[in-house]
Amino acid sequence: MKIITVSAAVILNEQKQLLLVRKRNTEFFMQVGGKLEPDESPETTMLREIHEEIGSHANIEKFIGRFETPAANEADHLLVSYVYQVKLDQSPKIDAEIAEMKWIDLDDHQTKLAPLTKSIVIPWCKKYLAI
Repeated sequence: MKIITVSAAVILNEQKQLLLVRKRNTEFFMQVGGKLEPDESPETTMLREIHEEIGSHANIEKFIGRFETPAANEADHLLVSYVYQVKLDQSPKIDAEIAEMKWIDLDDHQTKLAPLTKSIVIPWCKKYLAI
């Protein structure tokens, strides 16, 4: 099985909604983030991807963990994700390869969610935010 290693951001607003993006030519919404470049730390990747995808600078607040889930858009790939809680310095806007961006409620059942978002991030948010 092929492995994709990424950094992924958990970005919450004051209404306790989660920011998700959908990349062009894909159907699943997922965390802002992306693949690590050679010799790049997960933290550096995280901040670079946030700037590229949603045009914002950010601060990493917490390392949530390293997780393995099925990849959302590549069959037969394992996604290894370094997940961080992040606070944005400004309002996000669509950039780079992002087709759509939205804030979802943690009990959203309409949006097509990537496996990492569905099985790791939302349960963590609910526990962390004690919803």
